Amino acid sequence: MPSSTTASQQELKDSKTPLAWRDGCSALLLPLNVCRKDKYYLPWECEHERHTYEKCQYDDYVRRMKQLSKLKLAQQEEAS
Repeated sequence: MPSSTTASQQELKDSKTPLAWRDGCSALLLPLNVCRKDKYYLPWECEHERHTYEKCQYDDYVRRMKQLSKLKLAQQEEAS
């Protein structure tokens, strides 16, 4: 189920993105890495791309934690 924030496997392969970074926010990581390389990793040059990518990572984390808490709650109700 690809979303607007997920890059295709071919794009990730072409950009040589490590497997650990191929997640739901991978489409935002590609332009961030290009910006970093073009700007010689100067931290103030790619702030917008980095913020967008980190926001996506945070939202994904929050979504997974909500899903986990629902799963735990359902398991507790089953046990009762």
